[in-house]
Amino acid sequence: MNRPDSRTAMFDWFGETIAPGEAGNVQLAVGESYSSMTVDIQIHIRRAKEEGPVVFVTGALHGDEINGCGAIRQLIQDDDLQIERGALVLIPVLNVLAFERHSRYLPDRRDLNRSFPGLADGSLASRMAFTIFHEIVMRSDYGIDLHTASVRRTNYPTVRGDLTDRHVRRLAEAFGAEIIVNSKGPKSSFRREACSAGCPTIIMEGGEVWKVEPGIVETAVRGVKNILRELHMLEGRIESPAYQIVLEKSKWIRAERGGFLDFHIKPGDIVEKGQPIATSSTILGEDQSTLYAPFNGVVIGMTSLPAISPGEPICNLGKLPRKYSPEKLARLRAREDGLEQQVLDDLGTNVLVTEPPENVAEP
Repeated sequence: MNRPDSRTAMFDWFGETIAPGEAGNVQLAVGESYSSMTVDIQIHIRRAKEEGPVVFVTGALHGDEINGCGAIRQLIQDDDLQIERGALVLIPVLNVLAFERHSRYLPDRRDLNRSFPGLADGSLASRMAFTIFHEIVMRSDYGIDLHTASVRRTNYPTVRGDLTDRHVRRLAEAFGAEIIVNSKGPKSSFRREACSAGCPTIIMEGGEVWKVEPGIVETAVRGVKNILRELHMLEGRIESPAYQIVLEKSKWIRAERGGFLDFHIKPGDIVEKGQPIATSSTILGEDQSTLYAPFNGVVIGMTSLPAISPGEPICNLGKLPRKYSPEKLARLRAREDGLEQQVLDDLGTNVLVTEPPENVAEP
């Protein structure tokens, strides 16, 4: 794909001119509703007087994932966010049609995040993806896409990106999350296709759908500002956690029996191999089976619904590299009294965590 010169593209955004040192709101038409009304994406652009990178930040690519919307709205309302060079493109709601339905999916039941780079004459999802891709991604130099877990799940804040791309790695490390997951992303996903087109893009996953959670919002806002500082677009010091771990593998631990779960872990917990994860019991509280950690890991996501049937996913466990021991990370965490600990505590209130049954040992 041929990318336009971003310095030229900055001047004219969808019929509106954003002059050096100015900020403004613009709209991008991406389709029509059933009532033939134009469907617009609302965009806020801040342009510095000095030329530099163009960075987009998007939320609600899945329409029910609105933590990112809350974070981007906070950035827009921050009058002290004065960039020194380049341009910042802030899009609280990318998937407007799904957002209005409080749904992950578009009215045609397609996933917009599996439809990129799209086709001008394709399905509804494909046409929207085509417009978004060519009018936003192809005008930008870097991208940050904010997500949450899917329905009935919650995620500890993680950054995900293809770390074989040095520019993506730079963004991922600068963002300042404790956990970085090395992955290209699914085929036809927004960030994978953006990277393929020459716009290094990462995503942050954190929290639940249909919520704007303070700790997740603060994590996202801090991460965006960290990246802007890394790119010399914003003054200030990059804020980093006590440690960063790159995960190469993860596994969903699945229920063996149906019933009601007693959780023994919470999002973000560091667990040792053989540690109890959850115990399934009958509705009357009779224990049936206990799930155990198959390796040393970190809980990067888990179900928030304790009623389960066999085979349903319970916990997404990221495998710790050998050089990181759970004991060492626990000691580092014990010294952590900042944002990471706040998020760990906040997310822990969303699930009821109990002690495992007495005399339980790994089989």
